[in-house]
Amino acid sequence: MLAPAVEALDYELVGVEFIRAGKHSTLRVYIDHAEGISVDDCARVSHQVSAVLDVEDPINTEYNLEVSSPGMDRPLFNAAQYAQFAGEKAQVALNVPVSGKRKFTGVISQVAGDVVTFEVGEETLEVDVATIKKANIVPNFD
Repeated sequence: MLAPAVEALDYELVGVEFIRAGKHSTLRVYIDHAEGISVDDCARVSHQVSAVLDVEDPINTEYNLEVSSPGMDRPLFNAAQYAQFAGEKAQVALNVPVSGKRKFTGVISQVAGDVVTFEVGEETLEVDVATIKKANIVPNFD
């Protein structure tokens, strides 16, 4: 629902998170652009997204809208994003354990369909994107 509004302004919709916290819930919209993201870009997208949310009204509780760049610890939301960052290290939390692990840090080695392969030390883990609760790129400062 939000992608057309964001893309109409010439930004990429990286992903959306809804963090429930009672009256302090947050809808966080991540956007990106080849030239980077400024505060003005976030404000522009916030106005557009807010208008869509006012019309569609998909959330039946109070929340704050935040529009943000993905940052250095970029969140990953879909298989295409994992493929884009193959070779990078990611911190991952799963909905269900894989090989006894629910949280791990590993290198994204490949993506086949909706299955992401991570190298975690000497171990290889194959994880379906649907089972990933949250994943972020680990910034490399070398």
